[in-house]
Amino acid sequence: MKKKKIYLTKEGYQKLQEELNELLNIKRPQVIAKIKEAREYGDLSENSEYDQARTEQSFIEGKIREIQDILKNAVIIEKGNNAEVVQLGSTVVLESEDGEDVYTIVSTSEADPLSGKISEESAVGKALLGKKVNEKVIIEVPSGTLEYVIKEIR
Repeated sequence: MKKKKIYLTKEGYQKLQEELNELLNIKRPQVIAKIKEAREYGDLSENSEYDQARTEQSFIEGKIREIQDILKNAVIIEKGNNAEVVQLGSTVVLESEDGEDVYTIVSTSEADPLSGKISEESAVGKALLGKKVNEKVIIEVPSGTLEYVIKEIR
């Protein structure tokens, strides 16, 4: 079965690499040391420190596998010179009656709406893809309808 490609910006790829390195080189050895120490307390059937350390180890190992899978299937978004059309990796300045919003269109794995990074699969992301400067965009979202005019694409 062919894996789905995961599109990442260079920054997003580097951030995942750093997180993976921290998990492999810092967190994993720390939790292994916790397990070793907890084993020394004796009876494992009533050892909450051991259970807690094993749960933490399971979480860390799962996160390592998840990040490795993402990186293995990653395609780095090369920011093109085409600032005429909104595409994956574009930063878009939008104007509405409430003011101005700035979003960067990223993949789902990089999305962080609080820092202005929205997924290309979100309602707003889907609506913006392929649009041009001065184009009006009407987007249906759970809270109602959003109306924007694209002021700038970079």
